[in-house]
Amino acid sequence: MPLSSAVHAAAEVPDTLTWTVPFGVGGGTDVWARFMSNWVTKDLPGNPAVVIDNVPGGGSITGVNLFSKRAGDDGDEMVVTSASTQYPAMLRDRRVRYDYADWEPIFAAPTGGVVYASSSLGKDSASALEALASQEVKFAGQNPTGLEMPVLMAFDLLDFQVNPVFGMKSRGEGRLAFERGEVALDFQTTSAYNSNVTPLVDAGQAVPLFSLGVMDDEGHIERDPSFPDLPTFSELYLAQEGHSRDDEAYQIFHKFFASGYAMQKMLLVPKGVDPELLELYRQAARDLAKDPEFLKEATEKVGPYGLMVGKAAATQLQDAMQLSEAEHEWVKNWLMERHNIRLQSR
Repeated sequence: MPLSSAVHAAAEVPDTLTWTVPFGVGGGTDVWARFMSNWVTKDLPGNPAVVIDNVPGGGSITGVNLFSKRAGDDGDEMVVTSASTQYPAMLRDRRVRYDYADWEPIFAAPTGGVVYASSSLGKDSASALEALASQEVKFAGQNPTGLEMPVLMAFDLLDFQVNPVFGMKSRGEGRLAFERGEVALDFQTTSAYNSNVTPLVDAGQAVPLFSLGVMDDEGHIERDPSFPDLPTFSELYLAQEGHSRDDEAYQIFHKFFASGYAMQKMLLVPKGVDPELLELYRQAARDLAKDPEFLKEATEKVGPYGLMVGKAAATQLQDAMQLSEAEHEWVKNWLMERHNIRLQSR
């Protein structure tokens, strides 16, 4: 009998769990949710069915607003969120009617990513990094308040002379602009980097510069196990004279990195759910995180990273989502001064 069943046999698991997915069918978050739903309930008593309720709109805000309004405390309703849901809440978007403080995470799943440059800037990372500090280059992005925001912050914190061009419909379009030679700097998440950029590196057309890294349960950024030979942004930043983890800009970067990458996708329930039932869900996730069959299939289909479960996820989520007034003001000023974006916040 799995530990989850033995320890929490008294907790009553609903027959059916409804997962609100605030994106359309077939997108990255929907694919992740459907994959995870097939595994998460495996060790739960009764093997409950999971119904995926896709509620797209407003960049995920519509569906999450609806979940926040209607979800009860019975433990049968859960919501799947992503960086596209976390960032508007952190930026105090006026459309947001939800508060992460009202929810408890069951588990969070990270993703990683790599920044790379054209080999025209240098044959190795050291020479390319040196060129980026003195030579203006273009970067093709989607928008400065989306998933690329901590990457753009990293460019500025490393004093890269970057001229971003926004309007790409996806990171894939940014990569194609890089391949056409229209931009000399790009960023891709791990799966896209491995599939599409590694061949460019092997062909001598691209030079990897740094990864964003991964975050441990204590909130420390470590080297990405998918790219153990690449330094993280944090390593490069902290190696510069006079820089420390206490720097306000670095701490703000860390919050957006944590909520957008270290906990990019999350499964949450309302805070009033029976603590025993919540722990049952979390223990099932812990059991799953050690399941070799799951790990093998997850690596192939949704990425090579482990799950952050329970209190560790809750602690890191709480820290990441809270921007002080001063930090919020810093972000507003940065968006205006660097990207001519006036943040319409509450």
